[in-house]
Parts: sequence; structure tokens; C-alpha cells
Amino acid sequence: MAQVNVTISGKVYRMACDDGQEDHLDELAQRLDETINRLRGEFGEIGDQRLTVMAAITMADESSEAGKRLKELEETIAGMGQSSTELLERQQAQEVAVARSIDIVAERIEALAERLAETGDGENGG
Repeated sequence: MAQVNVTISGKVYRMACDDGQEDHLDELAQRLDETINRLRGEFGEIGDQRLTVMAAITMADESSEAGKRLKELEETIAGMGQSSTELLERQQAQEVAVARSIDIVAERIEALAERLAETGDGENGG
């Protein structure tokens, strides 16, 4: 277990974290400290505990909003996947329809060619 010293509101706290998470914990502490300082600038000195609670609520709200936005994006992406599947299915159906049309036209051309060949044979023979 790693140990990290973080500074929040001018006070140093020794924190434990999983090995390899030291930088992440330090970044989180810096973010909390920045939020507290911003709130202190907006509301003045209203007490460290109140500022810390307000900062925690502010960060929880930001996290909640980010989670909602992520869910919306995931739903949008899922919808796009369905749309692309539907488009692919339509394209495949159109390809089948075009292939059938080509087969029908080819059969008509072959039938016409046979008639012309028969007509041509009859004229040459008589």
C-alpha cells in the first residue's frame, strides 16, 4: 500500500492508496483543493468544514452530471449501432432486389436472343 502526502486548504494529509495510484490520488486532491479555493473566492471565509462540504457536494454534482452525460452518449452510440445495422440490412435487401432484377432481365434477353436465332434460322432456310 502506497502513502501519499496531499495538501488541501493549506493542510497536509497523509493518505494511503493502492500501489500505482499515487498520481491519481494527488490529482484528485489538487482538484478538491482548487474547488475549495474557488468556493472560498465566491463565498469568503465561511469555515473550512462548510467549504469542504460544499466542495464535496459540488464535485459529486459534477460527477453525477458527467455520469448522466455518459449514459446519454452510450444510448446515442447504441442507437447509432442499431441505425447502422438497419442501414446494412436495407442495403443487403436492395442488393438482393437488384440481383433478382438482373436475373429477370438476363432471362428476357436470353429468350429474345433464342427467338431471334429461330427467326434467323427460318429466313436462312427458306
